[in-house]
Amino acid sequence: MEHVIGLRCVICGQLYQPDEVRYVCPRHGNEGILEVEYDYGVIRQRLQQQLPLTAWQQRGMFAYRPFLPLADDTSEPPLLIGATPLYTAPRLAAACGVAQLWVKDDGRNPTASLKDRASALAVMKAHEVGAEIITTASTGNAAAALAGCAASMGQKSVIFVPATAPPAKIAQLLAYGATVLLVEGTYDDAFDLCLEATAAFGWYCRNTAYNPYMAEGKKTVVYELYDQLEAGEWRVKTKPVSSPQSPITHIFVSAGDGCILSGVYKGLRDLAGIGRLPQMPKLIGVQAAGSAFLYEAWQHDEDVLTKRPILAHTIADSISAGLPRDRVKAIRAVRESNGAFIKVTDEEILAAIPALAQGCGVFAEPAAAAAYAGLQKASQEGLIEAEAHVALLITGNGLKDVGAAMKATGQAITIQPKLSFVRQAMAKMT
Repeated sequence: MEHVIGLRCVICGQLYQPDEVRYVCPRHGNEGILEVEYDYGVIRQRLQQQLPLTAWQQRGMFAYRPFLPLADDTSEPPLLIGATPLYTAPRLAAACGVAQLWVKDDGRNPTASLKDRASALAVMKAHEVGAEIITTASTGNAAAALAGCAASMGQKSVIFVPATAPPAKIAQLLAYGATVLLVEGTYDDAFDLCLEATAAFGWYCRNTAYNPYMAEGKKTVVYELYDQLEAGEWRVKTKPVSSPQSPITHIFVSAGDGCILSGVYKGLRDLAGIGRLPQMPKLIGVQAAGSAFLYEAWQHDEDVLTKRPILAHTIADSISAGLPRDRVKAIRAVRESNGAFIKVTDEEILAAIPALAQGCGVFAEPAAAAAYAGLQKASQEGLIEAEAHVALLITGNGLKDVGAAMKATGQAITIQPKLSFVRQAMAKMT
């Protein structure tokens, strides 16, 4: 991996070689999150030697392999991960009072969430170190993603999930053949138990904001987004792009642990590093009001390393975190992009599910719909300009949590099999 400079601790700045440490900085224990640093000169050379990276239509996230911390001979999962659709949403843009709105539907990945991007990388890194078992703690999406990617590669997986996770997500895990351990506790309890098991049994751990490579998988959504907007060949530039304005001014991302948010920012920094980003868009992290650790820390300028955990509770299980594990990088992503955090209520999240579905045809689970709820809140409170060009990242499909969707929608009408009953039903609609 000649393009990888090393792994740098986000707390103390110590740089390690990839073979020195596996997960975290030893100076800070589990809090010592590491970040992959690259030699962008080497990446530019690699890009010039390859086909135009519009190959994402056929290869998905692995069209961007020059940006990934992988050995050249590491095998890829046989799944098409990435290559998810990008839609324009003019009616939603008008409703929110912005000039342009794009919806990136990553719920179209193999296990129906963006987490497939990280899990694919996790399985590949587990193969590099010869791990027999790979494990993770999750509220459901990361677990399903890992179980699916592991199954595609013949890898054994052990998953720690809160017992309160939606049944549809648990069903996915079992279908993929994972060993599923339902933890009678919170996500944070499951996370800590997974780390204990990792240390005790020598498993390879995929945990968000513990394994430094997870953000590297998630960042690929950014490359794809910009390629789709340009709809042209990947043009490697050695100097900053001369265009005065980026096609995107804001990216709205739902946030729990904060790893997707930090991954998006990492992807943007990579594009800037090769001279491919006209200007940095503002990152807007959207949190549920009942799980607003990052929002509170940003609002009050608190130190996220010393801020005490909160008691998280929200219908949006995928973004429920009492102590966000990637909080250092998530706060940095928002601050350095001149962005913001927004919090939305569970009621606003539920209302956003049908609004998004009816406005552009994308069915999102609560955590994913929170991003649109955040855009609605920003519009209502005058926090976003009419000239804004917004990208909305939808991280998970609504079929992940049908129960929540049913709470957000009207009831179906039961009728007798006669035309007169159809007329009666239609009359009630008018």
